Amino acid sequence: MNPNKALWEKGDFTQIAETMRESGTALVATLGISPDMTVLDLGCGDGTTAIPEAKLGATVLGVDIAQNLVAAGNRRTAAEGLTNCRFQEGDAADLHELNDHSFDLVVSIFGAMFAPRPLDVAREMVRVTKPGGRIVMGNWIPGDPTLVAQVLKVSSAYTPPPPEGFVSPMLWGVEDHVIDRFGQAGIAKDHISFSRDTFTFNAPYSPSEFVNKFKNYYGPTMNAFDAANANGKSAELARELDSLFNSQNKSTTPDTTSISATFLRVTVQC
Repeated sequence: MNPNKALWEKGDFTQIAETMRESGTALVATLGISPDMTVLDLGCGDGTTAIPEAKLGATVLGVDIAQNLVAAGNRRTAAEGLTNCRFQEGDAADLHELNDHSFDLVVSIFGAMFAPRPLDVAREMVRVTKPGGRIVMGNWIPGDPTLVAQVLKVSSAYTPPPPEGFVSPMLWGVEDHVIDRFGQAGIAKDHISFSRDTFTFNAPYSPSEFVNKFKNYYGPTMNAFDAANANGKSAELARELDSLFNSQNKSTTPDTTSISATFLRVTVQC
């Protein structure tokens, strides 16, 4: 199996996505979506941004590599009664089933950044966007002190070294790399803009329980615990994550969690 597909089908990311709904809706509200637009939501998960896009009237296609998340997204659209949003399996680095210049807007919030072959990802996003359309990405930033970058950093310390040729997904959070990748896809530097933005995870349970959600349902953290278990270090990893989550929690009640994470927002004018 495709290793990236295996990673995201390993757990159940919907358990994490439930804590991301408010910020997903808030982010979509800033994208200038109108009912006449066609939107591709790439690496969509179960629709944290795709469903709010559809609720604004756009015709939305969600594409994700994980079959379980595609199925979850289609169940959510059915439950919402949305006929203008559907989900299908696909690889961000090879969108061969999608025609050139098909979408007014391509959105990928913490999705396409995890696909291998980033140059192909950039080319495919540009290819399927209409001339005059936009691409908007949200990418975690390497070394950032906030939650997700630190979770991935801690997790990587417990897992074996990646295979030769592996390109870190976190490089999508470095402006020079983004400029280079879209440059090779034919986008001029002055058509790419950046800003720092914030995504907040809100959960109706404690930070320690939120750690358990990552341990049991988030592919990269699951892999870290698998490796830590084999080395007798699972308790150490759990303590490190528990300290991280509790130190970053801004909730004023002990049985709820509110943790913000900084990301790089990338806007590409095609």
